[in-house]
Amino acid sequence: MTERHFRDSRETAWRNFEASLNASKREFRANAASFPGRLRELTGDLNTAKANSFNPALIERLNRLVLDGGFKLNDARRFSFKEAACFVAFRFPNAVRTHWRSFAAACLLFYTITIFFALLCAKNKDFTVSILGARAMAGIEQMYNPENEHFLKPREVRTDADMFAFYIFNNAGIAFRTFAGGVLAGVGSLIILVLNAVSIGATAGYIIGLGFSETFFSFTSGHSAFELTGIVLSANAGFILGRAFFTTKRISRAAALGKAGKTAFPLIAGASILIFVAAVIEAFWSSRHEIAPIIHYYAGALMWILLALYFLFAGRRRNNCAVSKGGAF
Repeated sequence: MTERHFRDSRETAWRNFEASLNASKREFRANAASFPGRLRELTGDLNTAKANSFNPALIERLNRLVLDGGFKLNDARRFSFKEAACFVAFRFPNAVRTHWRSFAAACLLFYTITIFFALLCAKNKDFTVSILGARAMAGIEQMYNPENEHFLKPREVRTDADMFAFYIFNNAGIAFRTFAGGVLAGVGSLIILVLNAVSIGATAGYIIGLGFSETFFSFTSGHSAFELTGIVLSANAGFILGRAFFTTKRISRAAALGKAGKTAFPLIAGASILIFVAAVIEAFWSSRHEIAPIIHYYAGALMWILLALYFLFAGRRRNNCAVSKGGAF
């Protein structure tokens, strides 16, 4: 390949790329989806020019375009409050509605198992020991016993801020493990979802059996809508990954997983937001035992209603909320 032929064949692409670098934010976002591919092509042109020892001025020009393109791409991917608002108001609830069948199936499985083990463990302490272990049961009893110094606070924390960090670390870990389990043909997500349902159900049953029902439900009612829904949505996102193992649609399995990951992203990102909200409520509201239990119950019921209305109706009208594929969300 001669330098002249190379330059003539690629000059138009280089000029178009340079024009996109100088475009306004609105113009750039309108064509943002194709920008990473064009940047890869330009990087290939730079490598070709270097390999063939073309004119240093040409190499310098291509090198500058590649560097400017990298900065532009990084700038486009920075966090944007507008993009975040668009995600919460539009993309997330629409993604839940799009995958409502798998979400409903995950909910049915999760809550059926949770309720079954709660009823079973409420009157069967020996069976509960085999699930939770004696040490965990002792810690649970201390936490929900109003006469204990660790009442409604894990032993590891001292302040509300510590409690917030504790719940974020714990709940986010559960959610992301549940999602990541989808890589194992969806089986991992299914197993982790079931194990969480068993653990939550057994814990609830044991506390109820101890006679601490009011303490337990007044504590969990405020944040349970966000926390439990976040866990179920994480499993739902994992199921989408798992389905890619069996429905590749004539593309490679790796490509199918990559495509499924993009489809599942709004669900796992939304689940992360729900878990963050749950941690805030759990740390700064749920543990306020001086507030009358009835107020906690009403607040918890309101959270479930608002979350259901959000999934049912939010984002049905897009308005001017343009979602950029190159943005943070």
